[in-house]
Amino acid sequence: MKKRVFTGVGTALVTPMCDDYSVDYNRLESLVNEQIEGGVDALIICGTTGEKSTLRYDEHVRVIEVAANAACGRVPIVAGTGSNDTVYSVELCNDAKSVGADAFLMVAPYYNKTSQAGLVAHYNYIADRVERPIILYNVPSRTGIAIKPETYKELSKHPNIIAVKEANGDLSSVAKTRYLCGDDLDIYSGNDDQTVPIMSLGGIGVISVLSNIAPKAMHDICVDCLNGDFKKASAAQLKYTGLMNALFSDVNPIPVKEAMNILGMNVGPCRLPLYKMADAPREELIKMLAECGLK
Repeated sequence: MKKRVFTGVGTALVTPMCDDYSVDYNRLESLVNEQIEGGVDALIICGTTGEKSTLRYDEHVRVIEVAANAACGRVPIVAGTGSNDTVYSVELCNDAKSVGADAFLMVAPYYNKTSQAGLVAHYNYIADRVERPIILYNVPSRTGIAIKPETYKELSKHPNIIAVKEANGDLSSVAKTRYLCGDDLDIYSGNDDQTVPIMSLGGIGVISVLSNIAPKAMHDICVDCLNGDFKKASAAQLKYTGLMNALFSDVNPIPVKEAMNILGMNVGPCRLPLYKMADAPREELIKMLAECGLK
């Protein structure tokens, strides 16, 4: 079995912004501390929720560095370094490593896309050139391409490719991946609302949006799953189902940043082109926060 980066909940951390849309590095430091004190098992920096796509290269590396320095080895820092440019991704991985990243989260190539054979070539090229473990990220709703179970099987042969964040919404595909790869490829749920089902199939945790505002709740759900108490974990997940849905009533991370600001966590706006929530979904979000006892 390959060495794991983490088991349990890894928060897909937001990148806090000032009112002028610059990165609020001071608030980022405090968020890292709040998350660790809340019981999370890892922090995922500069992923989709961290607005990676609108961070300049220097900002991207600096956000990883600030988070790693603030974490100070208490939890692993997983840096989002995926790209549709293979060579660019290698450069970003190496710079992320130099500032403290413990592992890399690598989204499937987007826009230009590729074939399944191209995915194997892309990821193996990168894995051959970096010195940190890689977590693949499958989110076809954003990339326009899905990583197939048979492709995971081939990629799992590489010693640096250790896990996948699975956000394709297809539990049958997850089961097939688990069957084909076994312990050669760990699986994290990439959707909060599929945490328990995926962990019941052998997944080892979740990369979570909800844990930005409810870190202990998501940590406890994962612990219950890892301990085999799926009845208790299911009841907890169902409690938060309405809020999970509300957090995806607009493009991520618009709702979670709105929720954090409503709760006084002061993470600022999203960068354009992401825009503020409309009134109706915002009111539903407030209602769900209250129902879950967060407001």
